[in-house]
Amino acid sequence: MDLNLKTICIESLNELKAQDIIVLDIQDISGFADWLVIATASSSRNAKAIANKLIESIKYHQRNLVGIEGEDDAEWILVDCGDVVVNIMQKEIREFYDLESLWGEKTLISA
Repeated sequence: MDLNLKTICIESLNELKAQDIIVLDIQDISGFADWLVIATASSSRNAKAIANKLIESIKYHQRNLVGIEGEDDAEWILVDCGDVVVNIMQKEIREFYDLESLWGEKTLISA
């Protein structure tokens, strides 16, 4: 089965019970990606586990992995897959940066 990158990312996040997963369609307003995925992790350990699972899944499906940032403290781990950028954030960090509002409601689609 040939899954698209966005679907691979969302399914991987769901497998490890990432919370409050949202997808933002930024194709028309961004030059760096088409989709921005935001998910909440319950702890730094949970964030690292989710990120590792996501990376494994991307590699398993032979998709491109551009880079990973934030694994050390794991408050906010960014996994850049090119067309899809996944943000795995602890609740406090997600509320503070409020990326959903930053990008606007018009970009929000359901995961």
